[in-house]
Amino acid sequence: QVQLVESGGGLVQPGGSLTLSCAASRSIFTFAAMGWYRQAPGRERELVAHITRTGATDYADSVKGRSTISRDSAKNTLYLQMNSLNADDTAVYYCNAFTDYHSSDFWGQGTQVTVSS
Repeated sequence: QVQLVESGGGLVQPGGSLTLSCAASRSIFTFAAMGWYRQAPGRERELVAHITRTGATDYADSVKGRSTISRDSAKNTLYLQMNSLNADDTAVYYCNAFTDYHSSDFWGQGTQVTVSS
């Protein structure tokens, strides 16, 4: 069973930064792509950023220019660096990974990010 474990969430001041981590239980290159999703109170789950096996990345418009998704294959870990955080970034952030053709889809349990003064 594949496990994804998020960490790095917490309370941060507006304008601050944080880095989220997602540790996978197997090589990240067994996945076609990995990504970060978030779900804010009263909102539906949305894609924040994703990265494919080949390294191609994409970002939601709301975080583009202030976020960076990256990976460390040696550590089987996915990262999300977020800067200039604002209240709208408050959400539970989930790590996602899927295999080719979405034959398998895996989710972490989530990590809470709260942006508040």
